[in-house]
Amino acid sequence: MHIDWASLLDIAIVAAAAALAVVLLVAFALVGLSTETQHPADGTEDVAADPRPALGVAVAVLCLLAACLIVGYGLYLIVA
Repeated sequence: MHIDWASLLDIAIVAAAAALAVVLLVAFALVGLSTETQHPADGTEDVAADPRPALGVAVAVLCLLAACLIVGYGLYLIVA
């Protein structure tokens, strides 16, 4: 029985990189969703003046989409 150690090392490195990428993308998505809006003390709300929450949600959606694509491609490689 012969084990190709170079190929095994390549697979281990790619798997570790993919796992790290998915974890980082989910973490960035959580940071994007955790943006807080600052409400004025007098009770008036001007939601349209602060685009940061919308930008945070957009970043979170893109990060989660990228993480789902990575996981989906990995599952495709396993099944196919």
